[in-house]
Amino acid sequence: MQLKSKLLLALLATSSAAFAQTAPAEPESSLAYNVGVASEYRYRGIAQTKGDPALQGGVDYTASNGFYVGTWASTIKWIKEAGLGASPKVDTKGPVELDLYGGYKFEAAGLAYDVGYLRYQYVENSYNKIPGAVNANTDEAYGAVTYGPATLKYSYAFSDLFGNYNSKGSSYLDLSATFDLGEGYSLVPHAGHQKIKNSTLSYTDVSLTLNKDLGDGLSASLTAIATNVKDNAGYTVNGYNTAKSAAVVGLKYTF
Repeated sequence: MQLKSKLLLALLATSSAAFAQTAPAEPESSLAYNVGVASEYRYRGIAQTKGDPALQGGVDYTASNGFYVGTWASTIKWIKEAGLGASPKVDTKGPVELDLYGGYKFEAAGLAYDVGYLRYQYVENSYNKIPGAVNANTDEAYGAVTYGPATLKYSYAFSDLFGNYNSKGSSYLDLSATFDLGEGYSLVPHAGHQKIKNSTLSYTDVSLTLNKDLGDGLSASLTAIATNVKDNAGYTVNGYNTAKSAAVVGLKYTF
């Protein structure tokens, strides 16, 4: 009887240990901050700082149930440069891009989903001073699905897009993937198509990013970027081709 009791206790202890190891951990809420610098700020393949460095940073809160909110900011120059390149010249302002976003991430049938809303707020911008332009502030809804390393994302503008007149309903479709190369390296190929409604300025962009985790929250990146925009096809602003091919180096600290 004593031997049976000992065997039963041993089995229970083994079963409990096995259950503790295999039971999924409950997701936890998290708050993360990031600051960084880039040799140039490019968005969807287009230069935002006229080839000059940008200071960037943000904060993200993710709840345990999959909902998240965040904000991210960067220095920019494209609004100022657009005014200087207008005819006649216009003194436009808007030195900072502030992104405000929120959404929900979940998994179903082996796929990961992300749906949300993003507001591009160009602080105190006066882009609408340029003849034929409107306020640069933009609102987009987005949805993404991830399978394995690949993510397909669709963004739809509920407002005029980045100051383009009568461009509500514009969209951006992009496909990217993240491949773990080991030893802290990852490779991210990307291809996207920006459709600007009621405009001839639609284009396709591609990029390839090599990331390196340097440890302790620090990471570095090197990105090669290109578009199919032809010279002088509406993207040369104040003498600078904002859609030309470029290599961008970045450094970010997350804490």
